[in-house]
Amino acid sequence: MNFLKNIFSPTLDEPIKSNEDFWNWFERNEKKFHEVIKQHKNIDSDFFSKLSPKLDELKDGIWFLAGMFDDNTAELILTPDGTIKNIVFIEELIAAAPVLENWKLTALKPPSKINEFALDMEGYQFNETTMSFYSIEHADMPDEIDIVVTHKDLNEENRTVITNGVYLCLDNSLGELNSITLIDNLNIINTSDAKQKLIPLEKLNAFLIWREKEFIEKYDGKRPHTKDDNYSSFKDELQNGLTLVSLINTDLLKWDNKASHPWFAMIKLKYDGSNNDGMPNQSIQTILNNIEEKIMLELKDSEGYLNIGRETGDSLREIYLMCSDFRKPSKVLYQIQLEHNQQVEIDFNITKDKYWQYFSRYMNNY
Repeated sequence: MNFLKNIFSPTLDEPIKSNEDFWNWFERNEKKFHEVIKQHKNIDSDFFSKLSPKLDELKDGIWFLAGMFDDNTAELILTPDGTIKNIVFIEELIAAAPVLENWKLTALKPPSKINEFALDMEGYQFNETTMSFYSIEHADMPDEIDIVVTHKDLNEENRTVITNGVYLCLDNSLGELNSITLIDNLNIINTSDAKQKLIPLEKLNAFLIWREKEFIEKYDGKRPHTKDDNYSSFKDELQNGLTLVSLINTDLLKWDNKASHPWFAMIKLKYDGSNNDGMPNQSIQTILNNIEEKIMLELKDSEGYLNIGRETGDSLREIYLMCSDFRKPSKVLYQIQLEHNQQVEIDFNITKDKYWQYFSRYMNNY
């Protein structure tokens, strides 16, 4: 499983517009691909450069690993490379795959015992001998999973290499889904700088599963109706002298069950406000409001998606949602992006923020 590529090459053959299109194409070529991987010859030209553009046609941000699972079975692992909003598309793509006799098709890197794989990057080892961990507890945020991973060789000169190696090691040992979604904050330090008793890295997976189970059992909160909540408006001056106008649901920010909605979706709508001091004119304002209304029709508060508010200024509107899951928002926001990108430039991201810390500046204002 040591080939990771996301190569941008000219489109080959017929266009790929659906999961079914992709697998029809892959099935027609799977015997040739299997032979290339098994023989370990011309992998770039005969496999990577053919598969990558097809995945890119279907959805950007899908990476892959490929290798022999056993003597006769090739394995293709699709991965979002740490991007939460792409997880659901990979899961659905693999779920739609045909059964192929000599292939194992996998969504996200699966977990492995840390002593069952060898990871070496630029001469540094990543294993239970070189790495340990401990957890930092926060009295004001008791459900925050704040992990410190130690590596005995870390220094400022090799920090990038060690950091990349640690993340890759966690993906392999925890499984990519757990690695991406269960850890709220990760800090990497040299072993000699540890402030607590070190725990063997092989125990990290069990620790995270226990903490997540405890968290899920503790929180099952919903706000079925937010239409009568109070909103506050704020005005701030940006560094360039333009005005930032915010409209925030301050009732939600006072809610004591925030951690039940730990997924933070930020939607960015870019427009041309150069002739209006960075603010949208009437026609753009209508477009922005229509897009926000469409988002909230698809992502209802009663189903676990809370509209915290928005900020507008300097040719950008940001809309903020706190969500009980990340899969449905990923799909809804991607579809809205496709439908409205001709009107305004749309981008979005989904991250984890159990205690809604992004909004702390507003919480301090009441």
